[in-house]
This record gives sequence, structure tokens and C-alpha cells, in this order.
Amino acid sequence: MRDVNLELITEVVKYLSIEASTIANDGLVKSLQKALKTEASPVGVEILEQLLENIEIAKTEKIPICQDTGFTVVYADIGQDVHFVGGDFNEAINKGVAQGYTDGFLRKSIVANPITEPQNTGDNTPAIIHTHLVQGDKVKLTLLPKGGGSENMSRLKMMTPADGVEGVKNFVVETVKIAGPNPCPPIIVGVGIGGTFDYVAYLAKKAITRELGQRHPNPTIASFETEWLKEINKLGIGPAGLGGNTTALELFIEEFPRHIATFPVAVNIQCHAARVKTVII
Repeated sequence: MRDVNLELITEVVKYLSIEASTIANDGLVKSLQKALKTEASPVGVEILEQLLENIEIAKTEKIPICQDTGFTVVYADIGQDVHFVGGDFNEAINKGVAQGYTDGFLRKSIVANPITEPQNTGDNTPAIIHTHLVQGDKVKLTLLPKGGGSENMSRLKMMTPADGVEGVKNFVVETVKIAGPNPCPPIIVGVGIGGTFDYVAYLAKKAITRELGQRHPNPTIASFETEWLKEINKLGIGPAGLGGNTTALELFIEEFPRHIATFPVAVNIQCHAARVKTVII
């Protein structure tokens, strides 16, 4: 059994909150640079160049890549041989979020009591926290600041098994088409298939935490990812929705067993900032 002080969890979450909002991942930078070489629209090329410049400014000046610094989503893979000491795990994470968003001068966007007495919480808490017990004595924390614009374009549909793969593809492409310029393309598309009404949405969002360029280990699903991505980029929405062949940088699929009578599908869209950071303790 390994003891992990929750003060360390708070420190790491604070670091991740600031780092994710200000420092783009190498995979995102490489994907945008790759898109520059294949984008056919002159306006699209100019926008991609501006996005890369914006990323460099954010990194150099330590300021947010985007003014919407999102709803903080935390994925915690906790080794079953870990023993937390010094308080409450969820409180430690929220304390880290509060410190990160305050000390990092990040926009606080969370409203408590959304339909009764709406009021900004003032520190971007509470976070959405997903915990998963795994083997070992490590703690893997992945932080995803999820902007409101892209989140609004997400969809879930309880399809029928008869709809099949073609039905899923059509729903995914339709979702991106309906979204148009609203999620700030070029986007990352997360697709969840299977599970239940609630779990399929989790799968779709978890999918967008995958490293850009990383294909699904199942060759068949990997082929769907590349095929559906091509279909999406034929829509012509393009960077910032002003036309072009770079509507999406990536499409990731996650699946889970389903009931024989159900076929839930969810699509979660991520904006071009694609903010996500991971630390293993």
C-alpha cells in the first residue's frame, strides 16, 4: 500500500488547470501544421496560421489559448494499492481547480443553481470528476477543460441495432454538419457507441482525451475513424467555418457492450484548442 497525500493531488490539479489552458499539446501543433500543407482554401490556410500563432503567443505569454477556459473535467485512474491521506479526494481536486483558475487568471465559467438562483461560483468549481480503480500504486490524472461552444454542439441518439454502422456514421457526420462553425473548427470529434444512455456520453467525451494521431487498437474501428474523418472533411465547413477541407483534425471512437435491444450513440465535439493534460503520480 502506498500513501499519497492529498495536498499533492491539489498541487497537480492546480498545475494541470493552468498548463492545459495555456500550453498546447505537441500532437495538436503537429496536426495543425499537417493541415496547413493540405488545406485548399487560402482563407483556411490563413486561419490555421493564425491558430498556430495564437498557440505560440499563449505559450510564451502564459495566457489562455482561448478565453473560454471551460468546465473542468477530471479523469482519475486510481491504483487499488493507493491510500489517500490528509482529507477528501474530491475536495482536493476542487481545491486544485480553484487555485489554478484563480492564480492562473483563467475565466471562471461555472454557474451554480442553474434554474433556481443562477450565480457564478467564482472559482470554476465544482469539477466533473470521473474515478476509475486500476491495478497498481499510481494515480493518473487527466484534466480536460471543456469549452461551452463545442459542448453545445454535442448530441446523443438512442438508435436501433438495425441502424448499423452506416446509421452511426450518418449520425456522426450529420452532427458535425449541423454544428457548422459553432464549435470553432477545426474540431476533434469523439464518438461513443454502446453502454447505456448515460455511459455512452461518457465514452464520447473520454474519446477526445486521446492523443491526436493515435488510432484505436481494433483495426476495424481504426478504419472507421479514418473513413468518417474523411467524410466530415468533405463537408467543406473548414477552419472557423469559412470553408475548406480541414473541418476536423481527428475523430476518435470508443465502444462498450450494449443491451441486445439498444444501440446508443453519442457525439462530443472538441474545439480547435483541444486542451487536455495528464500527469501520473
